[in-house]
Amino acid sequence: MSITNTIHFRNVKGDIFGGITAAVIALPMALTFGVASGAGASAGLWGAILVGFFAALFGGTPTLISEPTGPMTVVMTAVIASLTAANPDKGLAMAFTVVMLAGVFQILFGVFKLGKYVTLMPYTVISGFMSGIGVILIILQIAPFLGQASPKGGVVGTVQNIPNLISGINPLETLLAAITVAILFFYPRKLKKYMPPQLLALILGSLISILLFGNADIRRIGEISVGLPSLQIPTFTPAQIQTMLVDGLVLAMLGCIDALLTSLVADSLTRTEHDSNKELIGQGLGNLASGLFGGIAGAGATMGTVVNIQTGGRTAVSGLTRALVLLVVVLGLSQYLQGIPLAVLAGIALKVGIDIVDWSFLKRAHKISVKAALIMYGVIALTVFVDLIVAVGVGVFVANILTIERLSNHRADTVKAVTFDDEEIDLEPEEKKLLEEANGKVLLFYLSGPMIFGVAKAISREHNLINDYQALVLDLSDVPILGVTSSLALENAIQEAVEKGRHVFLVGVRGQAESRLRKLGVMDIVSPDNIMSDRTAALKEALISIEPYKV
Repeated sequence: MSITNTIHFRNVKGDIFGGITAAVIALPMALTFGVASGAGASAGLWGAILVGFFAALFGGTPTLISEPTGPMTVVMTAVIASLTAANPDKGLAMAFTVVMLAGVFQILFGVFKLGKYVTLMPYTVISGFMSGIGVILIILQIAPFLGQASPKGGVVGTVQNIPNLISGINPLETLLAAITVAILFFYPRKLKKYMPPQLLALILGSLISILLFGNADIRRIGEISVGLPSLQIPTFTPAQIQTMLVDGLVLAMLGCIDALLTSLVADSLTRTEHDSNKELIGQGLGNLASGLFGGIAGAGATMGTVVNIQTGGRTAVSGLTRALVLLVVVLGLSQYLQGIPLAVLAGIALKVGIDIVDWSFLKRAHKISVKAALIMYGVIALTVFVDLIVAVGVGVFVANILTIERLSNHRADTVKAVTFDDEEIDLEPEEKKLLEEANGKVLLFYLSGPMIFGVAKAISREHNLINDYQALVLDLSDVPILGVTSSLALENAIQEAVEKGRHVFLVGVRGQAESRLRKLGVMDIVSPDNIMSDRTAALKEALISIEPYKV
């Protein structure tokens, strides 16, 4: 695999500065997502290092910064919770195996060149899905925000226990979380280029907790292991293998969507074009390595990518620099991270959840389309309270059905069957005269545009409206694509005409439409002499063929 097109040293200064800045932003986010997932701060840090390093080295988007993200953390949280509940001894090892599986799936997606299909989803579904993930992340932070351990049962369990969580609130931790959120919301925009608000919130929150509440009972990150992580052996159990495969596929798909959407953002900022299939392979290698060494799953991160580009990053050197800076922090400075309060991380995660929600589209969806709004709200509800895959599956299915209905109705208007002059068909004067001479005995059947399967009903309906004719002229001159279902509908119309002794003429059949009709055997039904390229000539021949029947 070539990496020469993503790594060069013609922009070293900008890449190093971009990488260092991205690392500064990544540190609080990695700690936050590691703790939020249930795998621990170390897992978040190693996920940020390993996913970021291998995705930068082998990926197809030079400026992309990859690390644990909010959406990936939401899925990781559910995976860890379900597997540790089913198998307390091996659950965490199995969760890391799921991360490895996700990496393998992503590599396969890239190898089989499925990258271009990953983001081909209606925006209503993507928006609802991401907003649902944002809501989940917000709900999951309620307990740590209030200074308590998260209850069992995920989102539903947290919602059900809100009264108990409020009654057992830890005021000091809630105060720290509130200060963190306030810093993130009211941080001056012009200062962001000097220090990321997440890092400032992390530092101030930690200092306040130590200097003012040093003797208070405040939950903190605790010990972070110094040194390289140990290798995680892939762990399976027969009872959980199916669940793990599905979870791995969910993580892989979400990671692909997350990364490739961020790659599009990077393209727009750098005026370049990424290689989606290569990017999926890079993401897969990153997640595979992360799972092997006890890190959580990651994907392309919009915030880190944008900051990297804005501060000078242009090649994969920036992503590699970021990973190396984080590695130095973990190996040399991890002891200084142990006193960070969990409430501060909860405040950061809460703000991430709020930012993930697509507020802009939520405000306008109902104005654009009621159906689109209902799809989006349905996907949000399914994402939060049912299942991520169910949400995407149902959302895409409903959205596509509605799209097909609209396209079918639109294309049905292009199916016209006439026996006399019709203003909706652009006829030449001679053609109008020929139809008038035929006195209703020649049926001109005109189709235009792609004939998708939803048009088959219109073909049958138009054909059945007119029965008293002796010759059928079927004009496909303006049909570039002919679907199977529409082809069969045309075959039925032609066979019925032939069985009733009517003359059939085919006009302008070429390209894909001709190939499809030949493979179905439709071209064999029509006399070779009646397959023509000119509609006027076909109408003349049709008129001649019905002379004995004219009134």
